[in-house]
Amino acid sequence: MRVAGELKLQNLNKTFYGNGHSVHVLSDITLLTEPGEFMTIIGPSGCGKSTLLKIVAGLDTDYEGIAELGGKAIERPGRDKGVIFQEHRLFPWLTVERNIAADLSLKIPEVRSQVDALLTLVRLNGFEKAYPKELSGGMSQRVAIARALLRNPQVLLLDEPFGALDAFTRSHMQESLLDIWRKNRTTMLLVTHDIDEAIFLSNRIVVMGAKPGVIKAVIPVELSHPRNRNGSAFQEYRQLLLQALEKREPSPPAWDI
Repeated sequence: MRVAGELKLQNLNKTFYGNGHSVHVLSDITLLTEPGEFMTIIGPSGCGKSTLLKIVAGLDTDYEGIAELGGKAIERPGRDKGVIFQEHRLFPWLTVERNIAADLSLKIPEVRSQVDALLTLVRLNGFEKAYPKELSGGMSQRVAIARALLRNPQVLLLDEPFGALDAFTRSHMQESLLDIWRKNRTTMLLVTHDIDEAIFLSNRIVVMGAKPGVIKAVIPVELSHPRNRNGSAFQEYRQLLLQALEKREPSPPAWDI
């Protein structure tokens, strides 16, 4: 039975080929999200986090295993998957409201109503006619999030969306994203290197190891919101995640030939 927002990855493997060599990037990835869940993936550079996100987005279909969204195989990009990158990728010649509407006309009453509702959701009322060059980095990312939400995707995929922001703006954007998630309850899958960001936002955190990319641990975050970054429970989760990240997988034996 199809369940909107349910993401299923089973025995997923990905290998890159080129110049007579092959690189095994993802190995036997198995995950199942709950509809409306906020899941975060953390891990070292090169562990395949972004590759995994591209597969879920339908941008990479050359893999082995199962990748399904809402009970249907992921075979291509589509409106059921919203994607937010580190750079907002707004159209500089369009205003905020037209960036959100993208290829839809604001003259259509239903589109106008949805755009207005999203402007309120991302707290950009009053900036409808502004252009991207007039916005801060955090505001631009909120426009990108609103644009992704306009088509009511089953899942919102976020690839280091706040990585280019300063610490203060990043903290504010984390709170804004959490507020959007609580109000909208869209399933969210976030890739980040920031442990504190993962703890602050997530229902569950997937810890990955590299070469090839594997799932080392899936850790539920059983903290109520709002979460105190300086509290003892928060610090305990930080230590738990650091230990999971640093845990080394046993190396295969070196045989003499």
